[in-house]
Amino acid sequence: MQPKLTKTTFLATLLSVCSFAGGVDGQDKKYDATAVASQGVSKLKVGAKDWPQWGGTPERNNVPDSGPLPGAFDVKTGKNVRWSVPLGSETYGNPVVANGKAYVGTNNGSGYIKRYPATVDLGVLLCFDDNDGKLLWQHSSEKLPTGRVHDWPNQGICCAPLIDGDRLWYVTSRGEVACLDTDGFHDGENDGPFKDEPNDNKDEADVIWKLDMMSKLGVSQHNMCSCSVTCVGDLLFVNTSNGVDDGHITVPEEKAPSFICMNRFTGEVLWTDNSPGANILHGQWSSPAYGVFGDVEQVVFGGGDGWLYSFDARGENGQAKLLWKFDCNPKDSVYKLTGATRNHIIATPVVYDGNVYVAVGEDPEHGEGGGHLWCIDPTKRGDVSPTLVYNSKDPTVVVPPKRKQAMVAAEGDLERDNPNSAAIWHYVGANPKDFEETMHRTCGTVAIKDDLLFVADFSGVVHCLDSKTGTAHWTHDMLAASWASPLIADGKVYIGDEDGDILIFELSPEKKEIAEINVGSAVYTTPIAANSRLYIANRNRLFCFEEGAQSEGVK
Repeated sequence: MQPKLTKTTFLATLLSVCSFAGGVDGQDKKYDATAVASQGVSKLKVGAKDWPQWGGTPERNNVPDSGPLPGAFDVKTGKNVRWSVPLGSETYGNPVVANGKAYVGTNNGSGYIKRYPATVDLGVLLCFDDNDGKLLWQHSSEKLPTGRVHDWPNQGICCAPLIDGDRLWYVTSRGEVACLDTDGFHDGENDGPFKDEPNDNKDEADVIWKLDMMSKLGVSQHNMCSCSVTCVGDLLFVNTSNGVDDGHITVPEEKAPSFICMNRFTGEVLWTDNSPGANILHGQWSSPAYGVFGDVEQVVFGGGDGWLYSFDARGENGQAKLLWKFDCNPKDSVYKLTGATRNHIIATPVVYDGNVYVAVGEDPEHGEGGGHLWCIDPTKRGDVSPTLVYNSKDPTVVVPPKRKQAMVAAEGDLERDNPNSAAIWHYVGANPKDFEETMHRTCGTVAIKDDLLFVADFSGVVHCLDSKTGTAHWTHDMLAASWASPLIADGKVYIGDEDGDILIFELSPEKKEIAEINVGSAVYTTPIAANSRLYIANRNRLFCFEEGAQSEGVK
């Protein structure tokens, strides 16, 4: 059991971060996002330049202190490829690296273990030796008997785990929050309290504890359960993925929690919240972020209703304590299966220099559409949306949120500016009439460094903005859809697309493309960097790139 991180200790650590990130002494210093990320990594029992969770730290900003990275590589010749390993037939889980191991979620297309040959459809979390790519162990999640409404075929594990010392936490495709031993059974022990593993084979996972959110909390995920968890101290934050029914008509478990806080060492649920309730549009596949604003610890969740919610991270008397909520869609936008203008949130919120950033999106199978990117002030309280809805029958009372359309003019609804709005800026593109200058809906999470914000939308446009003003510096059409988020490291910006291309730009307010390199198949995941190595998972293979390395190429 690790000691609890007290509020006093945390704030003292935060002040030490701010002393070189800028802000506590009143001087106008440039915010050093990478230094802040390094401080966040240092709070876990991992290497100083590891990247132990999605976004590296609870702030979720993918800007590691990586060391030098290759600006060019070739998967066919093996140039600058340290190792590569086959994955499943579909890979959507972002890799993470910690303590000499690399982890990634995928399906069972490679059939690594004898008990489950490749013909058996599973969600799998794979653990590899980071030195040579050798498989160490696999955690297997058998498909739910209810089928695609809860567990879509061949989708596998779509999230990233969190690593701290010899413990790992992640959400399985079966709707379980699981804690595993990162050593697996290689340490010769079956750590507990969970002792019901089918065997103690070296290539299978050692489970410490797990919480079945479907049976214990009444959750009914839509298509897939996926959340990349994060933590602070002993608190673990999870988005449950509660969603709509198979017909996309109703939310079958509208009272089930959407957001939960757990004790990560025991698995105890500390508080829950079901704020979106019956207003969930589709699924809830975003991941939480965490930050301290003033002296208030906040955990920020993207809701399946298109609202962003912030809670006091520690709750209050065992209950959730909502601090603020923000509608990320225009009030007159409409949700429908085809041609929707109202979106939910798939991206992860990012904390940067005292603000929160997030964009809206939709399940890619529902196609392209207009998007919205927001910069939000997290110090406000209550409903901090840009506008509020009233009705002509009683124009003094705010109309409660509605699922498909917040403001219906035909019913007498009207919109007014919210004097309590937390919107700092709102980006829909520099010129929404021009495809390449339009912000489209996105699965992607922003990355920000030196006040340069990068995001790729689902339509394949990369946007570089001023993070303080929301003004576009430049855009770039990748000519292919992008599901991924940018990596900013070693003065470069890496981003992948569905054609299997990795585009590399210079970190600059001017567009300077360094390279475009194909890695063999579609890239649905986000590049990460750790210890002077670059990791990219394409549809069916994980690559570890390192300057000067040479391995056998992939034909």
